[in-house]
Amino acid sequence: MNVEELILKYALINAYTHKGKANVKAVIGKVLGENPELRPKAKEVIPLVNEIVEKVNGMGIEEQGAKLREIYPEFFEAKKEKKEEKKGLPPLPKAEKGKVVTRFAPNPDGAFHLGNARAAILSHEYARLYGGRFILRFDDTDPKVKRPEPKFYEWIREDLEWLGFKVDEVHIASDRLEIYYRYAEELIKGGKAYVCTCPPEKFRELRDKGIACPHREEPPEVQLERWRKMLNGEYKEGEAVVRIKTDLKHPNPAVRDWPALRIIDDADHPRVGDRYRVWPLYNFASAIDDHELGVTHIFRGQEHAENETRQRYLYDYFGWEYPQTVHHGRLSIEGVILSKSKTRKGIEEGKYLGWDDPRLGTIRALRRRGIRPEAIRELIIEVGLKRSDTTVSWDNLAAINRRIIEPIANRYFFVADPIPMWIEGYDEEFIAEIPLHPDHPERGVRRLKFVPGKPVYVSKDDMNLFKPGNFVRLKDLFNVEILEVSEEGIKARFHSVEYEIARENRWRMVHWVTEGKPCEVLVPAGDELVVRKGLLESDAELKVDDVVQFERFGFVRIDEVTPEKVVAIFAHR
Repeated sequence: MNVEELILKYALINAYTHKGKANVKAVIGKVLGENPELRPKAKEVIPLVNEIVEKVNGMGIEEQGAKLREIYPEFFEAKKEKKEEKKGLPPLPKAEKGKVVTRFAPNPDGAFHLGNARAAILSHEYARLYGGRFILRFDDTDPKVKRPEPKFYEWIREDLEWLGFKVDEVHIASDRLEIYYRYAEELIKGGKAYVCTCPPEKFRELRDKGIACPHREEPPEVQLERWRKMLNGEYKEGEAVVRIKTDLKHPNPAVRDWPALRIIDDADHPRVGDRYRVWPLYNFASAIDDHELGVTHIFRGQEHAENETRQRYLYDYFGWEYPQTVHHGRLSIEGVILSKSKTRKGIEEGKYLGWDDPRLGTIRALRRRGIRPEAIRELIIEVGLKRSDTTVSWDNLAAINRRIIEPIANRYFFVADPIPMWIEGYDEEFIAEIPLHPDHPERGVRRLKFVPGKPVYVSKDDMNLFKPGNFVRLKDLFNVEILEVSEEGIKARFHSVEYEIARENRWRMVHWVTEGKPCEVLVPAGDELVVRKGLLESDAELKVDDVVQFERFGFVRIDEVTPEKVVAIFAHR
């Protein structure tokens, strides 16, 4: 490479890795630091760096990437190798090939979201890594507070399938109540559990003081009689609860004689109706199922560490070996709602369009926005097993997704807030043939026609470029001089066809359409959903679920195609 090419290489690398803007000092540092023979010529090199950085910063990030790929493809190969080196998860403690069994236990009271995905993806990845089994277990035994809904059972399965999961077994807790009853009765008979009929506030008072409930030491036959009354309806909701005996002096009051099963009147469960009135709480049902299903490794959030303390009492009473537990921190994404309760409230109030509203962090919302399942999996694996809470920025996820979709996404012109431009001085029809993807000529071209006497449409976003006396290049068409700007539109004059002239003069490039089809792009902007209306290439052949790039606008997923218009959802730049 000569000096100019060398500077261009470093400027493009710096810009491409810093959101399209190269830093002059950083580029100078790279040029002189890695090429010491140029240091004596620093006075000549520095002005050249300034000039080339300015030129590079005038390009769009896609153009920068294309140019970098052209002059220095090794950058992308090295980056890919480095990424692959970083990928992967650490070894799993006490894991044997073919014997690892993991599970994911969602509550079907809302849609699956990115926060849930951490435990799910880690569980599935490790099961596959060790040639083991992955179990999906629906934790649906709270028909009152976290009431399950039929659609969410199906949605969660669909979301896991979309993410690329192979589910080996599916179990539903509400089908297993007789199993929980059997173990509860065994504990009561053995004096390891009892039926407490204290008013809740009275029990809390005793518990906080480390004092035994008056029912705790009554004989098993008395406890079993109370247990039968719970089952046959002699106790009402809130009047009796089965408690597991623990250390009454445990430093954490919540661990002391924790509740295992309680009564829910009129449960009207979506799957089993009112067949049952005694329902297990999470810690009891989950602990029993982990043993029954042979789970060897549990991945759960750090906030659930207390659950393990409770559940170990059961395992000790039955003489079982507790599974290996891997705790990780919470995962959230900057500026995106993950909370099921907040999402539900927003939907009920009409704030969100539904569980797949593109402003949300549900898997369905991310999918609707054009995020690929590979990107979500890669993000989770990259975060790994950190015990601290992790907040990822949207840019983190977008960067991974961009790398995945950039090679497969065809390109089109979309003109937001279109403004007509009349061009004089060119009297022939001109058909611009533009590749569907610059790196894949085999995919073919799009054809945009310029017709003399008819306007082309350009975006209001580029209005700062349209000033009398300025020159711009209509991408893949020709160069024009701006003559006049008014409320009616823009008047321009043909200057030249050659791209080299625009490049040498550093004229900015704008996209355009003629007689485009109406198109709306929904752009999530924090808590708002902005609708950008405009025109799309009239011959663009798009179908729902296509992920494409609207040049100089961003990547979008096609959400709706009708004879009247195309609706797309903005993914990211």
